[in-house]
Amino acid sequence: MALGLDSVLVGMWTDDEAATGVTVILPPAGTLGAIAVRGGAPGTREAAALGPTGSGVECHGVVLCGNSVFGLAAADGVVQWCVEEGRGLELASAVIPVVGAAVVYDITSPDLPRPGPASGRAACEAATNAEPASGRVGVGRGCTVGKAAGRPFRVEGGQGTAVVSDGEVVVGAIMGVNSFGDVIAADGSILAGSTAPAGSPRYPSAPIEEIAAWEPGDQRANTTIGCIVTNARLTKPDACRAADLAHTGIARSVQPPHTQVDGDALFLLATGEVETRVDLVADLAAQAVAAAVRDSVS
Repeated sequence: MALGLDSVLVGMWTDDEAATGVTVILPPAGTLGAIAVRGGAPGTREAAALGPTGSGVECHGVVLCGNSVFGLAAADGVVQWCVEEGRGLELASAVIPVVGAAVVYDITSPDLPRPGPASGRAACEAATNAEPASGRVGVGRGCTVGKAAGRPFRVEGGQGTAVVSDGEVVVGAIMGVNSFGDVIAADGSILAGSTAPAGSPRYPSAPIEEIAAWEPGDQRANTTIGCIVTNARLTKPDACRAADLAHTGIARSVQPPHTQVDGDALFLLATGEVETRVDLVADLAAQAVAAAVRDSVS
């Protein structure tokens, strides 16, 4: 099952040559969508509509993209695919899909091909309800982690998944981990992190003048993004709250998390099959996010 739910489809497109990719999550009709952003440098689509002050309720797809803002073009292909499949809000004169997206910065050269509409469509066409792959695939293909002492000391990140449950309530998470910080285990040990020598200055405690000497823009090329899916029945405010509290999972598994140079963002998709408490969903979501982050580098 994709992220623990038979009704959810996950598809990936991976470009090994350009070291980038796209992961698409396609929920069943009537799924409620929400988003919460804690990073200081996000790149997103439909965040306003799916956020706590937006009127958007239904969500028809989530796209996790490589190549920073350029990768958002992949969502156009997902939108068109959804239209052709009849997935969207049925308004008077058109079917309007609500497709959220978030990006990681994995650009290694301006001359390499970028994800575009065809990439998003290919991910949709590859989508199944089988368990998604982890590692250097989809949005995880070009991810790196452990950059708090400078990008030269980074190591590979990736895509990770996890599913947790309590009784009938199921919560799954799929994460693209391109974090500024190290990925840490539950005991605080480093699973994947900077290879800088011990004692090297690290953000945020490194002297301001040393950080300023880094290659321009280097410190902004990071983020941890993901999508949580659950069979819980939630209101829009509750879904936004659960998405926000799910960021606790990033805080448990990345050090440091949610910095001004990360774009940490989490979508939440609720299919509405099981009545439960929002606090249970939030707790399970935080567990799933932490486990998926760690799975990305396992």
